[in-house]
Amino acid sequence: MISASQQSFLDRACQAARDAGHIFPEMAACEAALESSWGVSGLAVQANNLFGRKVWKPGPDVISIPTREFLHGEWTTVQAFWKTFPDYSACLKDRAEILASDSRYHAALSAATPEEYIRAVSKVWATDPDRAEKVLAIYRAHAASLTASV
Repeated sequence: MISASQQSFLDRACQAARDAGHIFPEMAACEAALESSWGVSGLAVQANNLFGRKVWKPGPDVISIPTREFLHGEWTTVQAFWKTFPDYSACLKDRAEILASDSRYHAALSAATPEEYIRAVSKVWATDPDRAEKVLAIYRAHAASLTASV
């Protein structure tokens, strides 16, 4: 069962993904739910950063927060710099621009189904080897509420 706050998050993220022209906005909302702990992670709250968008050096619109990465076969905590966004729409627009401009995401953007998309994008986007299946579990559990919010 989805909580009211989770439904509100999915609706908001899905609309931001639609506005950004995402090919699978419902899947993007589920990715955002996973990556941001339904919009309540420190990164989401402090920076409207729903996808763990990193930058490689400090600067304007950047915060530093530790994170866990799956590196060399194990989970490790590392300090990282994260991009800040004024709102969810700016975050989803940035994400769409990254996917469109980086050839490593060509297979994801050419996907015929949401499942193909998430498997392809997860190979490049994250270090978690189980990311695609985690996003798909959210998608499958909440697909009816996502399509109802269209």
